[in-house]
Amino acid sequence: MSMSATAEQKIFHALADPSRRAIFESLTRGEAAVNELTARFAISQPAVSQHLSALKEAGLVRGERDGRRVVYRVEPAGLQPLTDWIRTYQAFWTDRIERLEALLETLDR
Repeated sequence: MSMSATAEQKIFHALADPSRRAIFESLTRGEAAVNELTARFAISQPAVSQHLSALKEAGLVRGERDGRRVVYRVEPAGLQPLTDWIRTYQAFWTDRIERLEALLETLDR
């Protein structure tokens, strides 16, 4: 991913991978350390760490040191760029549907 990638692109890229999505969804139910996540999924500890790195880079999770381990949790604000992106297209489709409804009403007359 290039340095000029938008926040939305980073989020889409991070969540495109099924394992990363599963890890993210797992973290929505509560924080966890890498070893706990490794136990939940049939992937290696280095793979879990790489997935967490991609999720962190996208701003979807954050890690916090707790003694010798790092505990990961969802960063709710990380989804805001995606929410904003969806809202833009929601307004677009709402406008289009309203125009279609108006056209259909004129055709029914």
